[in-house]
Amino acid sequence: MSRMPSVFRVLLPLALLSCTGLILAGCKDASSNNSGASEVRLQGAGATFPNPLYQKWFSEYNKLHSNAKFDYQSIGSGGGIKQISSNTVDFAGSDATMTDQQLQEAPAELLHIPSVLGAVVMTYNIPTLSGTSLKFSGDTISGIYLGNIKKWNDPKLVADNPGVNLPAADITVVSRSDGSGTTAIFTDYLSKVSPEWKDKVGAGTSVKWPVGLSAKGSEGVTGQVKQSPNSIGYVELIYAEQNKLPYADVKNAAGQFVRPSIQTVTNAAAGSASSIPADLRVSITNAPGTDAYPISTFTYFLVYKDQKDQAKGKALVDFLWWATHDGQKMAPDLIYAPLPAEVVQKDEEKIRSITYQGSPLYKG
Repeated sequence: MSRMPSVFRVLLPLALLSCTGLILAGCKDASSNNSGASEVRLQGAGATFPNPLYQKWFSEYNKLHSNAKFDYQSIGSGGGIKQISSNTVDFAGSDATMTDQQLQEAPAELLHIPSVLGAVVMTYNIPTLSGTSLKFSGDTISGIYLGNIKKWNDPKLVADNPGVNLPAADITVVSRSDGSGTTAIFTDYLSKVSPEWKDKVGAGTSVKWPVGLSAKGSEGVTGQVKQSPNSIGYVELIYAEQNKLPYADVKNAAGQFVRPSIQTVTNAAAGSASSIPADLRVSITNAPGTDAYPISTFTYFLVYKDQKDQAKGKALVDFLWWATHDGQKMAPDLIYAPLPAEVVQKDEEKIRSITYQGSPLYKG
């Protein structure tokens, strides 16, 4: 017993020193691991148009990068632009490109990064024509939304749809009540095909609708059309598909009635891909080409060029790179058209230009 204290006096300091070394080494390893896996929460808001695909992307990306958490609120493009401009979100979604004035009023430089392509479709609910696919020209669509065409059996609609027994029922017109990129695309198209629409209503994320009901979000418009007999509305293609609502072929600039699809949306983008301006803001509504669907659009991520938070900025650029590359493979399953290769290359340049304190964040 008397020898034990002396042994401990020799061995204990060595043991403690050894343990301390192991603990420090362990702490270093743990710190290193945690630095690569620290949770990063990214807040986003905006367009309802791409929301079904975005939610799929966020879920799949999180499976690969469990530390990256996304919270995206589909409040409409107008709301997204407001929130990114006031720095209350880390990124925004918008189908409408920001105006020069909006960009100038933003607190710092904002980038437009195209994420995917999609179609705005004319969906309708006519009980007596269940399963029938209608055709609309730009003139009839603008006439309906101006209130000039009030009944389904109007001569102009009959002329667009020979052989279809259209009912003598009043048309219930449904539009968006919130600031919306889908509205911006739709009204941009109408302004191109109808001088009367351009003069009386114009284009924008919010307009003064001459007639009809309004609902919030693509979800709201879809729901309103679904529950309102003899109604018509405009939504992104996936919303009509998911709710099993019919949607129309629309006459394009070449005079052809074209069905909205991945291919016809891609056709609309094909003619403009090589001539997109440096800031990537472009409209492809009423595009040329016999097989181009006329109410097609890019939708965008809006992000600040210089990020204020390094960890968030790095997580964001890594996700953007994945979304514009691997994420494109998931687009067709939800009826969105993948980006053309030329646009992906332009996206790469924008993503590589995103910085933190002047240093590029993307390291790939």
